Amino acid sequence: MYFPTAGIECNPLLPFGVALGISFFTSMGGISGAFLLLPFHMSVLGYVNPSVSATNQFFNVLACPPGVWRYWREGRLVWPLTLTVAAGTLPGVFLGALIRINWLPDPSDFKIFAGLVLLYVGGRMAITTWKARRNKAENMHPQAATDKDSTCRQTAMSCCHVLEWNTRSLVFVFQEKEHRVSTHRLALLSLVVGLVGGIYGIGGGAIMAPFLVSFFALPVYAVAGATLFATFLTSVAGVSFYFMLAPFYPGMAVAPDWRMGILVGLGGMCGMYLGARCQKYVPATALKCLLAAILLFTAIRYLGQGF
Repeated sequence: MYFPTAGIECNPLLPFGVALGISFFTSMGGISGAFLLLPFHMSVLGYVNPSVSATNQFFNVLACPPGVWRYWREGRLVWPLTLTVAAGTLPGVFLGALIRINWLPDPSDFKIFAGLVLLYVGGRMAITTWKARRNKAENMHPQAATDKDSTCRQTAMSCCHVLEWNTRSLVFVFQEKEHRVSTHRLALLSLVVGLVGGIYGIGGGAIMAPFLVSFFALPVYAVAGATLFATFLTSVAGVSFYFMLAPFYPGMAVAPDWRMGILVGLGGMCGMYLGARCQKYVPATALKCLLAAILLFTAIRYLGQGF
């Protein structure tokens, strides 16, 4: 199949299958997987013109809703958390785009800084997860550990109940445990994540989900839906921005390749739904390891590009 805007030809099953596989695993941690799909487009398919970023974001627009819907249906979409993250992320996306155009035409220095930050967060999450796993193994009888893992998987299916949401704090209960987070700090973090996402054109969930789990100590089962929804909103804004810019650059491919976008989007829809449905059966430790691995991969990639 030929893709006119991308200027490439490939078997349509290849991008569909890759998008499905990536989104299946990343959606369990609240990440769309678009930042992993971008290197596949550029390095494997040879899709390197500017429209690849818009196509990648269009993938998010189609792929995220099934995962979000599944989390909402199971009562694990914390709407106050979702709306706070989205409210902070959206302005950051537009500000990030302006910063990229006017002040960071060559952002290699900032990529080094971002890579170091992500390396610290990913390393911190990996170390704390490993220590917690080791302590649990040392202090628990094997049969008791098996029983508790089974119990955790069952309680992972419980719904989230919001107790308080105002300009100061957000409090909700999940798995019989109360979680409290500062609304101001959450909105500020979302703004920073939106800035980074706007500058580099990546899904904010790739950064937001690990921060919520690592620094705010929120359960990965409860944040996944919120970060996916925020990624969906920022991607809609990004695609719209690229589409509006396209007429001003008639000699350059800026708008998405709709044929490629629909193809990978359909694969992402299937993977997102299946990943969101299977997440509750995967131990939280495994999901944290997945997030840490994704963060470390992104950090190394940024540092490699920066240097």
